Amino acid sequence: MQYKRILLKLSGEALMGTRQYGIDPDRLAEYANEVKKVVEKGVEVAIVIGGGNIFRGVAGASAGMDRVQGDHMGMLATVINGLALQSALENAGVQTRLQSAIKINEVAEPFIRRRAIRHLEKGRVVIFGGGTGNPYFTTDSAAVLRAIEINADVILKGTRVDGIYTSDPEKDSKASKFDFISFEDVIKKGLKVMDTTAFTLSQENNLPIIVFDMNKQGNLVKVIDGENIGTTVNL
Repeated sequence: MQYKRILLKLSGEALMGTRQYGIDPDRLAEYANEVKKVVEKGVEVAIVIGGGNIFRGVAGASAGMDRVQGDHMGMLATVINGLALQSALENAGVQTRLQSAIKINEVAEPFIRRRAIRHLEKGRVVIFGGGTGNPYFTTDSAAVLRAIEINADVILKGTRVDGIYTSDPEKDSKASKFDFISFEDVIKKGLKVMDTTAFTLSQENNLPIIVFDMNKQGNLVKVIDGENIGTTVNL
């Protein structure tokens, strides 16, 4: 087993499945079963999930909404997704805890680093909602920040493509995939892995990122086992 403690970053859009917005229960159940397989191998799993399937602060701001208000709405969207994922995991028989960076004590614990680590040590999946709790920061930044705080071995970014390419593979048929790439080369080539704040934070703390296709069954386990799935970004 390659990793003992991981942080899995999922986009809100990933939960839409084939829908135009919202949450696809079938996709949610698939993700829960993938996470369950990893937990059963003894891996400690933390998850940060986006809110783009419900609301995006940046999109709201571009439509004339106050950016801070929009970002707070986006944070609440991540808590909604966190609750949905928590329910799916518990239906699959996985113990979970949802922690939020903004206080919503009726539905989620406040984020407390030591408590989060203790949950992980007890085999519970910890879902971090509410982003960083601050406007102007993405859930990518939240994922890297939480990964550093809980001493995760790696960030696994589950997407709908199977890694990092020279250009968008959905638009460019000649795009070629990287199996391994350094932080420095990602910056030089202008590749979009995460937003700049998140990526720089990961680089400064020597925290590797693996970008892989989360929608292909079994891929999460393969990454954990050290198979060459997706693209690894490190020093």
